[in-house]
Amino acid sequence: MSQVTRLLLLAGSVGSVVAASAVPAVAVSPLAPPPVRDEDRTAARGDHLTVTVRNAGGGADGRFELDCHPSEGSHPDAGGACAVMDRSTRWGKDGFAPVPKGSMCTMQYGGPATAHVTGTWAGRPVDARFDRSNGCEIGRWDRLVPLLPQLGR
Repeated sequence: MSQVTRLLLLAGSVGSVVAASAVPAVAVSPLAPPPVRDEDRTAARGDHLTVTVRNAGGGADGRFELDCHPSEGSHPDAGGACAVMDRSTRWGKDGFAPVPKGSMCTMQYGGPATAHVTGTWAGRPVDARFDRSNGCEIGRWDRLVPLLPQLGR
């Protein structure tokens, strides 16, 4: 056998070995998904809000804790508050977003009540302030009743 023939046979063998070793390991053994982390679990993360209401009157003022899924805490209507938050939660929308700048709002005054909501909802941090200084703010407040107390009716 000539040197050229031996080299060609050797090159063919090496090529087969290289081709066989180029098969990715995934094809040989399927990969399992990564384990779920505690921070990825809804139950571990939880939906917890602290609602602080001032100047609402009628016993509505105070600081209330709210946990949802299951509904519990010191909030006077934990079940209703969790239900309104569940209904108002939409993918890609912030249910606690402020009134957009430049909005045309009616010049009405809903009273001196204010609220501050902090915590975590749907896995996202919450730090929102509410008042009743104009029609837009009153509407924003009223959309979250009973998380926020019902006023002015």
